[in-house]
Amino acid sequence: MNKKTKTWVISGVAAIAILGGGGYYFANSYMGNNVDIEQVLPASTAASTTDAGTGTAVANEAASTEQLNGDWTISEGSKVYFSVTTSQETVNFVDEQVSGTWAIHVDDASQMKAEGQIEMSGIDSGNGQRDGHVKEADFFDVSTHPQATFTATSFEGMPAEWTAGQTVDFKMNGTLTVKGVEKEVTFDAKAAYENGQVLLSATTTVTFEDFGMENPHSVVLSTENDIQVQLELKLDK
Repeated sequence: MNKKTKTWVISGVAAIAILGGGGYYFANSYMGNNVDIEQVLPASTAASTTDAGTGTAVANEAASTEQLNGDWTISEGSKVYFSVTTSQETVNFVDEQVSGTWAIHVDDASQMKAEGQIEMSGIDSGNGQRDGHVKEADFFDVSTHPQATFTATSFEGMPAEWTAGQTVDFKMNGTLTVKGVEKEVTFDAKAAYENGQVLLSATTTVTFEDFGMENPHSVVLSTENDIQVQLELKLDK
């Protein structure tokens, strides 16, 4: 092997080592899901419950318009999740710093209004290295854009009658703003009235590209462009 060939071989090995090391660093930063998504809606949606005294089945009561209509505020225990899928697994991020309101008018959905926001510094995946990375300028740029917001503009399929403890399905249209970029989205939503609270679960899908970001990837690990956004909210009057 001549000197020139030997130099190229050594350079190639060094490049592979650098790429491999960088790839390992990236993979190590982004692998490992540590967050489970917690649902707020009741596990059972049976049409009846059992009377504790008699043991007989009784029908769930309808929630009255007076109980449902009015201004509701996002309360403690509410969470917003972001989920991304890598070539290895799906990784969930959670943010518990959630605030907002929902003006409910089940008898006239056109009067409904809702808005909410999260503090982006609260994003947590259980991996400090990964969380620090997604908060940097290349991604959510939290220091410049500390909040993400959603403003609902319309509700489709909202039933006028709710049964206590039962879920209702509808669509929630509005504007999601992240990094100062507005994106029109539709959430597939479910809600229930239970024990004096309104519980809301809703999902939509956006992309890194929608907000001027590039999905993370390397020679050893890639991330899909889609980001699933999931609301798990508890609201009090």
